[in-house]
Amino acid sequence: MANNQFKRGELYGVITGMANTAIARRLQKNFRQSGLELTVEQWSVLVHLWKEDGLSQQELCNRTFRDKPSITRLLHNMEKQGLVQRVSSKTDRRINKIQLTEAARNMKDQSTTIANDTLNDGLEGVTKEEVEVVKKVLQQVYDNLK
Repeated sequence: MANNQFKRGELYGVITGMANTAIARRLQKNFRQSGLELTVEQWSVLVHLWKEDGLSQQELCNRTFRDKPSITRLLHNMEKQGLVQRVSSKTDRRINKIQLTEAARNMKDQSTTIANDTLNDGLEGVTKEEVEVVKKVLQQVYDNLK
């Protein structure tokens, strides 16, 4: 059964894209206002490293849905800022493991609080049940297309 009788502005991709952009812009603004020198893209990488430090560049590509040139450029800038360091794998020198610096570890609590507050602002007036429905629908769309 076709469930795609939508006007252009009602398409999942358009709606989720607009919401994602709005959240990213607000989060970037909130980081800046809090004195954190951190982009949303950098924060998304750090989130994965806070969960599991020492991921390979390829694993970061997979987890952040970025291509190799994008993640390489992003990590290069993060290295220059002192947030991460690349370390050659002991078992395979072709693989770089990405490790957090102390500066990046120290950003975790503040940046996570800012991100949670930003998301809560975006979800104002939305019930938990509505959030669960949206998550379920978007997960189903993703599963259907992956």
